[in-house]
Order: sequence, then C-alpha cells, then structure tokens
Amino acid sequence: MYEELLNKERKLAVIGLGYVGLPIALEFARKISVIGFDINADRVEMMKKRIDPSNELEPEAFDGCDIAFTANLDELREASFYIVAVPTPIDKSNTPDLKPVLSASRTVGQVLKPGDFVVYESTVYPGCTEEDCIPVLEELSGLKYMDDFKVGYSPERINPGDKEHTIRTIVKVSSGCDAESAEIIAKVYELVVDAGVHRASSIKVAEAAKIIENTQRDVNIALINELSIIFNRMGINTYEVLEAACTKWNFLNFKPGLVGGHCIGVDPYYLTHKAEKLGYHAQIITSGRFVNDSMGGYVAKQTVKKIIAKGQPIQGARALVMGATFKENVSDIRNSKVVDTVRELESFSVKVDVIDPHADADEVREEYGYEIVSEPKPRYDAVIVAVNHEEYMNLPESYFADLLTDKGVFVDLKGIYRGKIKGLEYWSL
Repeated sequence: MYEELLNKERKLAVIGLGYVGLPIALEFARKISVIGFDINADRVEMMKKRIDPSNELEPEAFDGCDIAFTANLDELREASFYIVAVPTPIDKSNTPDLKPVLSASRTVGQVLKPGDFVVYESTVYPGCTEEDCIPVLEELSGLKYMDDFKVGYSPERINPGDKEHTIRTIVKVSSGCDAESAEIIAKVYELVVDAGVHRASSIKVAEAAKIIENTQRDVNIALINELSIIFNRMGINTYEVLEAACTKWNFLNFKPGLVGGHCIGVDPYYLTHKAEKLGYHAQIITSGRFVNDSMGGYVAKQTVKKIIAKGQPIQGARALVMGATFKENVSDIRNSKVVDTVRELESFSVKVDVIDPHADADEVREEYGYEIVSEPKPRYDAVIVAVNHEEYMNLPESYFADLLTDKGVFVDLKGIYRGKIKGLEYWSL
C-alpha cells in the first residue's frame, strides 16, 4: 500500500474538507495523488477555485498539489486509503453526536474494496472506531474487517488560526488494527509530518490520547475560572495572581476565559459519556465542564452588577460585545460561548450589539439568532472585549471612552488592557 501510494499507483482520499481535512489533503497532495471529498458541493466548488471555505489557507497553499476535489461518490471509488476527518460535535443536551462520523463511514463503506485502508481522525471516545464505525463499514461494503480491509486511528491536532503548529510540525499519533497496518499507516503519515509519528499500541489508546489532551486543558482552565470567581469576591485581579505564581518554575500558567470551540468545549463530554456507559460518573471532568459552561453567564451577571452599581437603570441599558468567534483571529463560530454572555445580558433586558471583524454575519444569525452589526452605535453602558482579535489588541483608551456613557463600564475578559485603562470603570476575569 505504502509503495503504491508513493508511486501514485493508488490514491488517498480525505473525507471531510473542513479546517482539519483540507490542510491534510493538501499536504499529502504534494507527495501522492489525492481525492478531496466533501458532501457540500458549494464548498467543493470553492476549493476547485483555490479558496479555503474555512478562511485558514491562502490560495498559494493549493500550489503544486495533485488533488481532485469532488462531491461525487463514483470518483471516491478510485481511492484505496481513506482518511475520515469530519466533525464530532455534541447536541443540545451535551451528548456526543456521531451522525457526521457515521455518515462518513456509510460513504466510505459504499466504495470500500478488498485491501483498502480506512483511518479516522475525528475526535471520539475510546472504542468508538471499533464499536460504532467499523460495523457500518462492514455492513455497507459486505466486507470483513481485518480479513478484507484494515482500519486505523490517528487523531487530528490542528489548532485553528495557529500558523506555527501545523500538521508538519506537530508529532502525529497513529495506530492500526494490527502490527502490519499500524506500521503502514505510520509510514504514510511520515510523508507529511516532519516532527515524526508516535505509534500508539492500539486504536483505543490513540483515541484516548486525543480525548485527554483537551480534557486536561478543560479541567485546568476550569480551576483558574473558579479561582477567578473567588478572587473577584476578594477584590484582587486574577492575572496579577497568575503573574506572581508564574515565578515558580513548575506552575502551569492557564488563563481564565470562555471555553468554547469544537475541541476543548466538546471532547470532555465524549469521555464522560463513555464513562457513564461503563457505570462511572466522572466527577472532576463533569465539575470542570459545569464551571466552564457557566462562565458566559457569569460575565454577563458581573457586567449587570457593575452597571447597576454606577446608578444606571438596567432595563433598556445598552452593551457592546466585541467578538463572536470561539477564539481569536479565526472566523469559526462553532460552540462559541460569547452567545451565553449575549443571551444572559438580554435576559436582563439589556440591548446588545455584537461586532466581529472575522465572523460571518449570516452564519451567526443562523446558528445563534442574533445580528452582527457592522459598526458600533455609541453610547453604551458597557463594552465587553470578549475575544482578543488582533484588531482589538492595541486600541487607545479614548476609543472605548468614546463608545461609553459617562458612567460606562469597560469589561476586558482576557485582561489584555490591564494596567492600560486609567479613567474608565474596569473589570476583567
């Protein structure tokens, strides 16, 4: 398989061309022949024109790539090595939503041939690949797992908006269903990963490694968020405490904030879901999720208290929220926790305007039901810098003063203006 891919006698296909799948497909396409498959025909047409629908890659990223983009199942049949890189979200009750990965499995199952390989990159709970996905491949293909086709798991580690840590520079974890497939899969990934490939001992180990990466971060951020709530009651600034604590060599410098997105805010729920099925209630992980999921509402309530303390009536008060995406300098709004702050403010009858230089207004309206305004409409009783986009990092205090009423409150979620605001009422986590 490896030699035939290298000699372009076989083709590799990537199923799902989002912020994970497209960069992987393009990197492989510089070495071997690739089919980029996505069910969204409009996205496929954009990529054929060298446009990344996720706004992560420049047109030059498509240069020198042997890749055919398609939404046609018949064209997918030409591949022999399939990489599944579709989202694995949660539903409104925080339960894992496997519909995308099972749908992708059905797609691959319809074109699977004897001797083919299937590698999953989507983040799932340990056991999902073997217990949920492989039966679908067998059913749709009529083939026997292990005898007729091989399966592996290699978790994605792409960080949206990060130009330094890319697929080439991050060590890749890979695994296979047996020793032979594990080695072939690792060698295929070594074609595009300069940092090297860690060969996990099993598919379940690789699945678990991925899911604890983000669960660990989530729990640590939850601790700092809880400390921030405590320190706020003490009247001390969390970031000043962190600066002092960081003078110790082994202190882990996590920051408080809104924890959203499609990784840290989602992956722990996959692990707790599996734990529940095994009869164990994951107390620390669940508690961390509760703290982090409540932070958007907490920010709104603190803002409301500050407005009232300044003698302003809260009903009909106006607030500007700067930022709508789940993190800085990306256009991705999936699972953004800014919406929790917006909705909590609105529950107090505060009129909220939201601006964001990166977010798509139509996507925000469809996903969350509120509007992105093109320009602020002063004056506001509160301005909340919710996402530290580059455009918001070095604004003068006068900019915010012009937006606010005389008794207005400036809320700086990430503490980027700490020490720089002298004349305004200031609060941060």
